[in-house]
Amino acid sequence: MIHKHYIDGKWVESSRGETFESLNPATGEVLGVLSQAGPKEVEAAVEAAARAFPSWRRFPAPKRGEILFRVAGILAQRKEELATLMTREMGKVLKEARGDVQEGIDMTYYMAAEGRRQFGQVVPAELPDKFSMAIRDPIGVVAAITPWNFPLAIPTWKLMPALITGNTAVLKPAEDTPLMACKLVEIFEEAGLPPGVLNLVLGAGDVGAMLVDHPKVNLISFTGSNDVGREIAIKAASSGKRVALEMGGKNAILVMADANLDLALDGIVWSSFGTSGQRCTAASRIIVHRDAREELAEKLVERVRALRLGNGLLETTDVGPVINQAQLDRIHGYTEVGVKEGAELLTGGKRYTEGECAKGFFYMPTLFNRVKPGMRIAREEIFGPTTALIEVSSIEEAIEVNNATSYGLSSAIYTRDIRKAFQAIQDITTGIVYINAGTIGAEIQLPFGGTRGTGNGHREAGTAALETYTEWKTVYIDYSGRLQRAQID
Repeated sequence: MIHKHYIDGKWVESSRGETFESLNPATGEVLGVLSQAGPKEVEAAVEAAARAFPSWRRFPAPKRGEILFRVAGILAQRKEELATLMTREMGKVLKEARGDVQEGIDMTYYMAAEGRRQFGQVVPAELPDKFSMAIRDPIGVVAAITPWNFPLAIPTWKLMPALITGNTAVLKPAEDTPLMACKLVEIFEEAGLPPGVLNLVLGAGDVGAMLVDHPKVNLISFTGSNDVGREIAIKAASSGKRVALEMGGKNAILVMADANLDLALDGIVWSSFGTSGQRCTAASRIIVHRDAREELAEKLVERVRALRLGNGLLETTDVGPVINQAQLDRIHGYTEVGVKEGAELLTGGKRYTEGECAKGFFYMPTLFNRVKPGMRIAREEIFGPTTALIEVSSIEEAIEVNNATSYGLSSAIYTRDIRKAFQAIQDITTGIVYINAGTIGAEIQLPFGGTRGTGNGHREAGTAALETYTEWKTVYIDYSGRLQRAQID
């Protein structure tokens, strides 16, 4: 069986007949063969979305919401099935996969309710017998280009606000996790979404590039690497397209001398090694006060060495595989960089090949000590199970080190001092700040996104997402029966 593209309400194969495989990163097993899109499929998908847009934008928003409610209900019914497939295709442990699916369910229910909200603005006019308001308009065809690390949650972050506000969409998922995208689109089809409103094209990065270049794509919503995001921004600027980017992080947990170290250890282990460190919010820097560093390092080594690697379907597994061989090589490359720069490797730092893990892409949880803020492993996103201890002497220095990267997504601080907590809230310059919790665990009812190189100012989730997928239309209704010239009169 070949998994197909979904275009204008039909499942179709590529006209070129080319295919690619989806692999289980824990075992190397081939999970599915998928059709590889070419220019013809991308053209057909965008044209279908463009044709569907006029009728979909006029489709009453509460009725759009009813379709999304049905989608959410089906996702909830199939949560375990979807989570199991996600673990097999992406590698994250099953409990994390369930969380990924639940986030998709939550986002879908949340945005479905926006079918009866999408609040505008009504304000007093400055002249008599005049009414003024602002309402939201959809933008048009949205290209949603999504990564492999959250193969259900992130597509819902993009598609649900796009569709509820009256846009149509073409989804291009990462080539490492296409089966999850196929399942999501099947659920939309089952829920009764009209043909052409959502289309799916499968394949590698060149498919995304074709979407970016297509003149009928009005908005590109991309989550992925900084290099690709910058290229998209340049192309979008040259053609006048709207673009929303989410491009990763170099997140830090600040541990003050007065912190509850056991609580901090829990947060560090979960934030640094959950999802094998393959989260844009993963904590790859631990900025620790000098009075707590030695004790924290000693306890952290013990906790990290106790983590069990294996297939994510096994209840005994703490850390699953990384996504593919290229990512495995990249992570180990940063280990070599860290050692060469003079950082102290406390544990890990090599591929794990014991037993059944020899068939997959496993990397041992890695901890560096005595890392300087200017080292590459303290500045560049590794996207793997690696974190680094950086010593500081004050809350002010900790915040300064935290802010001194080209990313600005998520930060956390552990302290019992309310003054330090509020100082962190005030002075940390990331889009997300946690107090006495790790750097991961965002909730869908609040904005998600970051500063500096993490993005371009847009936010996903919460009502802030509506700003990405709509534009404001200001309306003045003058019922005075005479010319009124605003400020002149």
